[in-house]
Amino acid sequence: MRKFALAAVLALAVAPAGAVELNVTHFGTGMYGVPYAVAKEKGYFKEIGLDVTGFLTSAGGGTTVRNALASELPYGEVALPAVIAAAQQGLELTIVHAGVLSVADQVWITKKGDERIKTVQDLKGKKLGYSSPKSVTDMITTMMIEDNKLTGQVERRSVGAIGAGVAALREGGVDMTYVTQPVWAKEKDNFRPVFNSAEWQPRVTQTVGVVKTDFLKKNPDLIRGIIQARRKGVEFIKANPDEAAAIMAKEYKIEPAHAKAAIADILAVKGTYWSAGDFDYEGMEVMLRGLQLVKAIEPGPFDWSKVVDESYLPEDLRRKPKS
Repeated sequence: MRKFALAAVLALAVAPAGAVELNVTHFGTGMYGVPYAVAKEKGYFKEIGLDVTGFLTSAGGGTTVRNALASELPYGEVALPAVIAAAQQGLELTIVHAGVLSVADQVWITKKGDERIKTVQDLKGKKLGYSSPKSVTDMITTMMIEDNKLTGQVERRSVGAIGAGVAALREGGVDMTYVTQPVWAKEKDNFRPVFNSAEWQPRVTQTVGVVKTDFLKKNPDLIRGIIQARRKGVEFIKANPDEAAAIMAKEYKIEPAHAKAAIADILAVKGTYWSAGDFDYEGMEVMLRGLQLVKAIEPGPFDWSKVVDESYLPEDLRRKPKS
């Protein structure tokens, strides 16, 4: 009876918009969107009265945040750094759930047959490719080099998107660069993996669910429903990885074998990749430290309690924010 009542409330809440598309950063090219693809295919959104017909995406960062907050349904799973920047600029937003808690989708590679780099220490005197300034790969490589006392001993080069980085590697512009899943699943026969970012730093919160604050206050049950549908998607992936891979392949328009390999690789890495919605404040602090190292934000503590509201999570996923 309660489930029926909730669905009725949500149906009324979204009736003016009809069918909706949800904002998910890098949907179709990154692993962040897989729980949403599963939730759509398995009918979890429809169970809570929401007709999700597809997904809106962008190149990430501030663009995704702005797009999400300007949408008819102003919710999205977006990059945590972009949310921090938006909050500091005074945008009225609320973080309601965690998304991806790991960088297990990020693989560092060299040319096949190039055995010069096998550990982080082997990067000394080498050229390392990362995507762009103030990006996650910029932060990860900066922290990795600093923590391993290699500051000033590694030449880091901004190589742009994954394809450009791979081209730079092939042409000798860098000695090592990054790829992310599911691209790595497609390319793994062509390059040699050195390490996965999660092997060095297992807890880094990449994405969070964010909502325009005034919309959240008017539609609390709708947001609770989205969080629950996404959670069911995460649980389905873990329990049924092969079926989840088939759904991912269909929604992402990639080869089923590549989707299967990508999910298997993600689940094999130690730690949690897809959060059920609960927050990892230690992983959020790691991201914050990275942002400060690359001078994306000013140094100093960040009061998570001003932007995080756990009251929309199921009770078993809540805990007090650290400020």
